[in-house]
Amino acid sequence: MAVQTQRAEREPHGPVGTVDAPRAGRWVDVFDPEDQAQWAAGGRRMARRNLWWSIAAEFLGFTVWQLWSIATPVLVAAGYAIALDQQLWLTAVPVLVGATLRFPYSFAVGRFGGRNWTIISALLLVVPCVGLAYVAHNPGTPFWAMLLIAATAGVGGGNFASSMSNIHFFFPQREKGAALGLNAAGGNIGVAVIQAVVPFVVVAGVAATTARPALFIIPLAVLAALGAWRFMDNLSDARSDDAAWRAALRDKHTWLISLLYIGTFGSFIGYAAAFPTLLKSQFPDVTLGIAFLGALIGSLARPWGGRLSDRVGGARVSIVAFAVLALGAVGAVVALQMASVTLFFLAFMVLFVASGVGNGSVYRMIPAVFRRGVVDGDVDAGLYARRITAACIGVAAGVGAYGGFLINRGFAESSTAFGSLQPALWAFVGFYVLCIAVTWAVYARRGALGTTERI
Repeated sequence: MAVQTQRAEREPHGPVGTVDAPRAGRWVDVFDPEDQAQWAAGGRRMARRNLWWSIAAEFLGFTVWQLWSIATPVLVAAGYAIALDQQLWLTAVPVLVGATLRFPYSFAVGRFGGRNWTIISALLLVVPCVGLAYVAHNPGTPFWAMLLIAATAGVGGGNFASSMSNIHFFFPQREKGAALGLNAAGGNIGVAVIQAVVPFVVVAGVAATTARPALFIIPLAVLAALGAWRFMDNLSDARSDDAAWRAALRDKHTWLISLLYIGTFGSFIGYAAAFPTLLKSQFPDVTLGIAFLGALIGSLARPWGGRLSDRVGGARVSIVAFAVLALGAVGAVVALQMASVTLFFLAFMVLFVASGVGNGSVYRMIPAVFRRGVVDGDVDAGLYARRITAACIGVAAGVGAYGGFLINRGFAESSTAFGSLQPALWAFVGFYVLCIAVTWAVYARRGALGTTERI
C-alpha cells in the first residue's frame, strides 16, 4: 500500500465514525508503519525525512532552552552582580517553563499537525533570543526582568514533547527505540553546542558579546521553519485524542514511567543547566570551555540507550543506568571532599553518560508497555496503542523535565542551608536507588506485567 498524501482541499480521516473539515497543510491520510509493504513502498523514506527535519528544529529548541545555562556565568564574569542563588534561578526557570509547556505542546501535534506545529514552534524561538540580546546590551537590567526574559527560553523545552509525540507515529515498533533515541539525541546535543559556542564567541569581560550566539540562532530558526514547511508531513492518525489522554492519565504506568524519566531526563537537563555554574562556583580557576562536554556525551549516549534497549529490553538497561547515576553522584561527593576538580569533572561525565543512556531506555519502555498484548495485524488495537503511547510520552516528557528544575533548586538550597552541594547529591543517590527498585519490581523481574515480552 503506497503512502497516500493529501493537500488542504481534501478531507483527512478522523476518528472512527467522524470526518474532519479540511485543514491547512500537507496531510497523509493512510499510514501504518507496521504495514511492511507500505513501509517498503515509501513509508521508510517519508518517516526518515520527517525525522531529520524534526531533529533540526528540536536541536535549535534545546540550544535556546539552555541559553541561560552558559550565558549566566558568562554575564557574571563580565561584571553582572548576580549571587549564586540568583544564578541557579536563572538556569532553573527556563527548565520549569519548558517542562510546563510540554503538556500543551503534546496536544498541539494532534490539534495542528506535526508539520504545522514544527513551523510554529521553530518561529517562537526568536523571542528568547531577542530577549537575551537585550540583557547583554543593558548591564543595568534588574534581576526580575532577567528572570522574566530567561523564562521565555522555556519555549525551546516544549519542542521536545511535540517532536517526540509526532515522530513516534512515523516508525514501526521494531525501530521505535532507535528513532526516538536519535530524535531526542539530536535535540539534546543542542545543549552541548550552545555551551561550547558561547565561551568561544564572547570577548572576556564584554557582556554585550553574549548576544552573538542568540542573534545567530534567529536565522537558523527561520530556516528550520521553512524546512518543516517544505519537507515535513502531517499524519491524520497522529492524534493524542482526549480519550487516549484520559486513559493514559488513569494508567499507573504513565506515572511510574514519568517517575523514572525524572531520574533520567530530569538528571540530564538539570545537570546540563547547572554544571557550568557549579563548575565555576566550586572551582573558580577552571575554564568554562570544557563545560559543554557533559551535555555532549550525554546526548550522544541517548540513541545508544535506545538501540541497546531494542535488543535486550528497556527495563534492564534502565536499571544499569540508574545504578551508574548513583555511582556518579557518590563520585561527585568524594570530589568535593577532596577538592579535586578532575574527579568532580569526571564524576559529572559519568552522570551525563548514564542519564543519556537512561533517557533512551526509559523512552523505549513506553511503547513496549502499552503495546503488550496487541496482536500483529490488529490495526485498531495497534493504532490505539500508538495514541496512548503518544499521550504517555507527552506526560512523561513534562513530568520528567520538572526533575531538572528540582536538581537546580536542590543544589541552590543545599548550598544556602549547608554551605555545600553534598547533601543535594546524597538526596539524588537516594532517588536513583528508588528508581532501581521500581524498575525491577514492575518491569524487569520475571513475569512482570504478565507478559513474556521484554519491556
